[in-house]
Amino acid sequence: MRYIDLRSDTVTMPTDEMRQAMATAEVGDDVYGDDPTINKLEKLAAEKVGKEAAIFVPSGTFGNQLALFTHAKRGQEVIIGRNNHIVVHEVGASAVIAGVQLRTLETHNGAMNPKDVEKAIRIDDIHEPETGLICIEEAHGCGAVVPLETLKEIKQIAERHSLPVHMDGARIFNAAVSLGADVKEVAACCDTVMFCLSKGLAAPSGSMLAGSKKFIDRARKNRKLMGGGMRQVGILAAAGIIALEKMPLRLHEDHENARYMAQKLSEIPGVQVIEDRLDIDMVFFTMGEDVIPENILIEKLYEKNIKVSGAEDGEYRFVSHIGVTREDIDYVISSMKELAGR
Repeated sequence: MRYIDLRSDTVTMPTDEMRQAMATAEVGDDVYGDDPTINKLEKLAAEKVGKEAAIFVPSGTFGNQLALFTHAKRGQEVIIGRNNHIVVHEVGASAVIAGVQLRTLETHNGAMNPKDVEKAIRIDDIHEPETGLICIEEAHGCGAVVPLETLKEIKQIAERHSLPVHMDGARIFNAAVSLGADVKEVAACCDTVMFCLSKGLAAPSGSMLAGSKKFIDRARKNRKLMGGGMRQVGILAAAGIIALEKMPLRLHEDHENARYMAQKLSEIPGVQVIEDRLDIDMVFFTMGEDVIPENILIEKLYEKNIKVSGAEDGEYRFVSHIGVTREDIDYVISSMKELAGR
């Protein structure tokens, strides 16, 4: 049975080409460096984002936490937006794994104010933790893309203070499409970047962490410490190679479908689409319980083979991806209009 799944772009299924490549992948033991397919993926990933080296990791959370663990010393402080994924959706891993303190700053549509970032950097003081890292997110999970000029200014501040910058670039390819920029230009705003293969790029699993060769060499040992040595992982890498080579070329379709969905949702009385966060494949909106109660929305849409998530902080999120067509969107909207007029 096919479902229209709007919960996230993490629900994407591998293409037939990916499945065939996985079935025939040449593999070896990656911990020994013997897997030719993962070696090819890591080289390709580094080239795509303009970094010296890259390493495959099981997930985006793993990649972000590996970056913090490798960059920062225990007890140091990381400057980061208060609503970034690392803060909100990575179950406090920064405290458990890297042993760092997060200094969270206010953001506007995911963007920290560079002046706030510079002000938050700790000066040497016996009473204060030492700033060890600055973290940015692009595209941001709120659906917005942070302007390149803002990212560049934060990078310049970090360089003046001899601090590294890590980018949670889970959807960096979406950001590049939205900005009309090469992904290398976006990744140039940081020293290390994590990006996912398993979201809009449709690979079944995995993310990449890229940076300097020296950093990735250290991260490789830390990945082993964290339990990320996955042996014959070329089976997953085979899909990742196709994801990197082909899937960014179609992301504009997801963005266009998201804008189409936003337009159609706004036609439902009582639905308020958040218009200034429509940069990528996500649509955020609010809707009162008097329009469609949350439990009714989830249950009744599911009965119509539509999967959606409940509201978070008062906002609903519908996500477009390779598995969602215009016809699917029309069906979802007609189903919601039916529920609203029940």
